Amino acid sequence: MRFDLIDLRLFLAVIEEGSITHGAQTANLSLAAASERLRGMEENGGVALLSRGRRGVTATAAGDALAHHARLVLRQMEHLRGELGEYARGLRASIRLLANTAAISEFLPDRLGPWLADHPQTDIALKERQSADIVKAIAGGLADIGIVSDAVDTAGLQLIPFAIDRLVGVVARDHPLARASKVGFADLLDHPFIGLAAGSALQDHIDGQAARIGRRASYRLRVRSFENVCRLAAQAIGVGIVPQTAARRCRRTTALATLTLTERWATRRLSICLRPDADLSPTARDLVEQLGSFKPN
Repeated sequence: MRFDLIDLRLFLAVIEEGSITHGAQTANLSLAAASERLRGMEENGGVALLSRGRRGVTATAAGDALAHHARLVLRQMEHLRGELGEYARGLRASIRLLANTAAISEFLPDRLGPWLADHPQTDIALKERQSADIVKAIAGGLADIGIVSDAVDTAGLQLIPFAIDRLVGVVARDHPLARASKVGFADLLDHPFIGLAAGSALQDHIDGQAARIGRRASYRLRVRSFENVCRLAAQAIGVGIVPQTAARRCRRTTALATLTLTERWATRRLSICLRPDADLSPTARDLVEQLGSFKPN
């Protein structure tokens, strides 16, 4: 069997994304090139590696075996890069990091910036995912480091405290709900919503909580940042839910009121998530230490 590193990275990307199209994009290959490589891998191995269906692709038993060895090979390559980094300046390392919306927008920039400045030869492949999907990816070896909320089952994984993420409601200061310091989620759902764009892990979380109580949010508009949710809410376009840190920033420059949500799910403890037997490179372990020990100014 002759599989090169591009083949192995592509195969793992396809499994993680559950789609050849999205896996090809992740691996920076055209769909035609990715399909040809996958076809060649199956012909070379003489066995089907992927099960193709209407809803995407999954690994066969043989594909699971290949994925296991592919992770080992690529992990060893990361070790090689780490150990030779100080001798070979042109050889770069990459760390796969998965996190939810709040972690990416509110916490990671301050923690990753100084670390990346001190590690110019290391790149971070950062992707936004829901916590449940992150746990599956970490357990399956599809990512090196995850950041998840305490709303999911992380049994069997190592957790390191990362941050407290408090979600709050945001409305205009002259909004009827602004008179109350606390509000129930159901009360917010009685009003038009400003939401985050499709694909946001936080928005999926909010929609899931609405579904649990048999409700749906009525969206007037979806935007791509917490700041835009706050700015529109301050103009009485609708109500929104954002991390408390984002709301505090926006209150300095807009006529925004914040409301404490009474639901327990609105206060989430975020943790760094690792496999207990993770064979991380020295560089990746250094990043974990930075993420877990960071103290804001």
